[in-house]
Amino acid sequence: MEMENLFEEFGEETLGQEFCQDLATSFSVSPGCSGNMSVGWKEVRDWFQTKQKESAARVTSSPVAPRGINALPEASMSNNAPQNSIVPRGDTVAADLSELTYEAKSSKDDAWYDVAAFLTYRVLSSGELEARVRFSGFGNEEDEWVNVKKGIRKRSIPLEPSECYRVRVGDLVLCFQERSDQAVYCDAHVIEIQRRLHDIKGCRCIFVVRYDHDHGEEKVNLKRLCCRPAQ
Repeated sequence: MEMENLFEEFGEETLGQEFCQDLATSFSVSPGCSGNMSVGWKEVRDWFQTKQKESAARVTSSPVAPRGINALPEASMSNNAPQNSIVPRGDTVAADLSELTYEAKSSKDDAWYDVAAFLTYRVLSSGELEARVRFSGFGNEEDEWVNVKKGIRKRSIPLEPSECYRVRVGDLVLCFQERSDQAVYCDAHVIEIQRRLHDIKGCRCIFVVRYDHDHGEEKVNLKRLCCRPAQ
């Protein structure tokens, strides 16, 4: 309940590392946690990230299809940028990107994170375009160069309990994976679905997924899945 109230009051500020660290410390020293495992700041941040995705999913989408990130290569080439050069993001490109919400894949852990900002971009000698990404909830020390074609896309969408029918065997989904050190969102494919009757608590179906990065399999519920937006 306290985290719900903080999210309503502070919004995206709850994704900051310092904010999460302070909150995790206060939880860890509270009487209710006495003698138990301490609460990690990454656990707190992951909870707020999930809450933010759920909140964003409730926003009604525009009937007009937004301009996609595929406009970036045209913008870079129109500037006649030399190969391997770093080109500051222009006003037109900045306006295009500010209207959309994206997620980007980190090369450090193969996980997808919300994009707070596209800082600049560059064209490699291979002709591929990379964007310098600031991940939501992270400082500039975590900025990464990300391949636009392979590692940047529109943000995945959480599903309501009544929408479980949208998930089918073979679908690419973004799945919340709990690791020993942290919990992250990773690409996975649905390999089996155990359909069950819903009850007052919502969807009771079980989804068997295989993670793309390590081929591990896991049974998960609908709350841990986000679907890819329609192309």
